[in-house]
Amino acid sequence: MKHTIIGRTAEIKILEQLLRSDQPGLLAIYGRRRVGKTYLVKNYYADHLKFVCSGESGGSLRTQLANFQQQLNTWFPANRQLQPPANWQQAFIMLRECLETVKTKGKKVIFFDELPWLDTHKSGFVSAFGYFWNIYLSDRPDILAVICGSAASWMIKKIVNNKGGLHNRITQRVRLMPFTLKETKDYLQYRNIRFSDYQVLQLYMITGGIPHYLNAVKRGESLHQAIDHTCFVPNGLLADEFQNLYPALFNNYEKHVHVIQALAKKNKGLTRNELLASGDLVTGGGLTAVLEELTESGFVEKTEPFNKKKKESLYRLVDEFSLFYLRFMRGNSSKNDWLTISKTGKYLSWCGYAFENVCMKHIPQIKKALGISGISVSYCSWYRAGSKQAAGAQIDLLLDRSDNTIHICEIKFSIKQFVIDKRYSQLLQQKIAAFRESIPPGKGLLLAFITTYGVADNEYKLQLVDNEIRMESLFDQV
Repeated sequence: MKHTIIGRTAEIKILEQLLRSDQPGLLAIYGRRRVGKTYLVKNYYADHLKFVCSGESGGSLRTQLANFQQQLNTWFPANRQLQPPANWQQAFIMLRECLETVKTKGKKVIFFDELPWLDTHKSGFVSAFGYFWNIYLSDRPDILAVICGSAASWMIKKIVNNKGGLHNRITQRVRLMPFTLKETKDYLQYRNIRFSDYQVLQLYMITGGIPHYLNAVKRGESLHQAIDHTCFVPNGLLADEFQNLYPALFNNYEKHVHVIQALAKKNKGLTRNELLASGDLVTGGGLTAVLEELTESGFVEKTEPFNKKKKESLYRLVDEFSLFYLRFMRGNSSKNDWLTISKTGKYLSWCGYAFENVCMKHIPQIKKALGISGISVSYCSWYRAGSKQAAGAQIDLLLDRSDNTIHICEIKFSIKQFVIDKRYSQLLQQKIAAFRESIPPGKGLLLAFITTYGVADNEYKLQLVDNEIRMESLFDQV
């Protein structure tokens, strides 16, 4: 049965183009676990699916092949296979024979879900699939093959950048991202859950716009109730999610968890060298590979510094749920509920960092609010270590415009209007002066405040603030 698809406008355009194409298609979809890849494919292509097979987490080659046989029997009952294939080459021969019996007109979609799990050790799955594509599917303009996986790094290395039979064979690739704030609000409203923008923002700061997580929210309960029963009840949907998340995506996942835990302790992020010095982490090329996999999978963001010195690049934890779990759920031995936790200083500190992450994921909305959607912009961070001569300074978000102008963005989460007092105004001026020393003299600087409820009017705001962006602008469609 088809279900309504919320958002995903750009992705749906791609899916529709491939459906209308008169050429054979090979679509690779990847994105983190629970983001809705399977839901999108199965619902948008519901009327065109002719075969679906999914990998089983931790399953042996024998198990994967037995599952493949069962799916062949489900989709092609008239061609019932009595014995599982002995290997993937034989499996694809069986599928080819079954597809030859399909006489319907129009595009026929075959869908291989969780491809990394199908590719068990020394199974030969990728080479066999590449041969199947080159010998058969590439000559069938009426067939669209969709391959999907949550292990984004595996999908890119083994499929998108494949050097063997699948080299340059991908017709289209889609990295499915979590919902934006607008899509999150639309999804909740579709389910008749009408939270305020402030409440949706708080929920987003925990779930990161992951549809599966949002699905746990029930109509008729408050935000605090929703967070409690989802995260702080033993059988809550997300109670064991962190323990399951990384093993499902990465081999030797302990290394990835070590990095995530180290980054969770530092709001500003850590350089690669700082990560190496932080404790029991992999070294050398091992750390490089782990960081690449975490970055490609959307858990970590690599922020290039303004001075473009790569050794100073910062890695930040941007997966909202992982940060929330490590700050509040892990070690909650006192069994505090969310209402109690949300009144602590630890909560306020988390809000500030989580809101920064949300803003960095909504740069197009920030550009629109600033009226610079048509201007090329790169975003980065800036940091100056303290010394005997000068105090340290840090700017979490810089928008470096192609028209020789830079926005210094101050991001402040507050339960009411943010007030710039005398002391804070002095710190801002010192920060701006320190940053100006590091840029060419011809660059223009503008100070932008991004807040929940705006900046209160006073003499310091009048003196310093050039642009003001409120929470509701982050919900805009772009």
